[in-house]
Amino acid sequence: MLYLTLSISILFLITNLSVNSAVNSKTYTEYNSCNITKLAKEIASYDAVVKTIMDYVVAGPYKGKTYEELAKFVDKFGARPSGTDTLEQSIDYMIQLTHDEGFEDITTEELEVPHWTRGQEEVTMLEPRIKNMAVLGLGRSISTATEGITAQVVVVKNFDQLDTFSDKDIEGKIVLYDPIFTSYGETVQYRSLGATRAAAKGALASLVRSITPFSINSPHTGSQNYGENVTKIPTAAITLEDADLIRRLYDKGEKVVLNIKMFSTYDTQISRNTLIDYKGTENPEKLVIVSGHIDSWDVGQGAMDDGGGLFISWAVPVILKRLNLKPKRTIRSIFWTAEELGLVGAYAYEEKHRNESHNINFIMESDEGTFAPLGLAVAGNKEARCIVAEILKLFTSINASTLVEDDSPGSDISVIIKTGVPGASLHNDNGKYFWFHHTEGDMMNVEDEHELDLGAAFWTAVAYIIADISTDIPR
Repeated sequence: MLYLTLSISILFLITNLSVNSAVNSKTYTEYNSCNITKLAKEIASYDAVVKTIMDYVVAGPYKGKTYEELAKFVDKFGARPSGTDTLEQSIDYMIQLTHDEGFEDITTEELEVPHWTRGQEEVTMLEPRIKNMAVLGLGRSISTATEGITAQVVVVKNFDQLDTFSDKDIEGKIVLYDPIFTSYGETVQYRSLGATRAAAKGALASLVRSITPFSINSPHTGSQNYGENVTKIPTAAITLEDADLIRRLYDKGEKVVLNIKMFSTYDTQISRNTLIDYKGTENPEKLVIVSGHIDSWDVGQGAMDDGGGLFISWAVPVILKRLNLKPKRTIRSIFWTAEELGLVGAYAYEEKHRNESHNINFIMESDEGTFAPLGLAVAGNKEARCIVAEILKLFTSINASTLVEDDSPGSDISVIIKTGVPGASLHNDNGKYFWFHHTEGDMMNVEDEHELDLGAAFWTAVAYIIADISTDIPR
């Protein structure tokens, strides 16, 4: 099936897409040379519509609604891992919630998804002293034998340092990757590819320093994929504190021995992408897509990743319907399934709708937190970015006018964007996002009611303008 065909190179692309990657930030003032004078005047005329939406969401009847609905959702379901009954129940819940708002144009599309279930996990340092360590296995990791794996640790900063060791040096050992967090896009490769690279040299298991700049002894899980023609080995993340401890002992010449016990199961199940259409009045076949993923990891509540993105994307058609604002093009909200284990829902959608992709005018995704909006990270040609920059001028009052140039924004939408469709992800004040990412700390406490209001209003207004202006966003 689809997810089984993802090669290690594709997974590397997935995990290095755009999250916190090195991109060029430009404010709208740097796009004043764009030759779109007539369209710019048209876009400026939407100022009153933007004010109507902002007032309704931030200070009017919708104030606090996004936070309230998100809290009810995550408190009811908690974590929503791919392939679980809980995820499917949460999809049913969102469908009913949308029906309750008077929508009937709701479609679900089935697909096969991976279902990896975490069992007991323990890492114990046996030498030079005994210490239990916090651990989270990485997605799709195989289990150890019942007695676990007991072996000496080799610590490396990066793959280049690993390659300086001979196979004999690594064979029968546990490799610990200890990279210092620079950006998610740069550092996550040691999580996604580490087991394969260590196994190729004969390692019995691999560990990775959690991909985060901050920790309170909190391990961060995440997806990994085994490459072809290598032995599958157990792989997990440990905390920054324990990684630093092992590094200090190792650098002093101490022999560090760990026992790793990890147990899990893995199969496939059926899940669904969910599509909600708010039909356009003049060109209903043309789509402006807003989206977030509904699945989460099995730790925390999935409030930040990606409950917030899910609910501001759900809010777009709801708010517009309540305000009786009907754009020329159709706005489609998509709740992607099985994002965390490899963008599985997005790949299935792209394959199913490939012959209709010419009708996607613009695609948007929020999957890097829903903190205070700062603007958009935009993929597209210069003219496309000029148009979006002009739209962002309407949001200077909330400090959300920044355009970030990013050829691959978002996670799920990257699958669509790489086919030539222009799109954008939410650029927001997410400096602490990776503190809580893929941890038990991804709870409602991370969310802020006012910032969710700002995000929902901004997301709705941008989507409406793009769906209503006279010009398509060029490819």
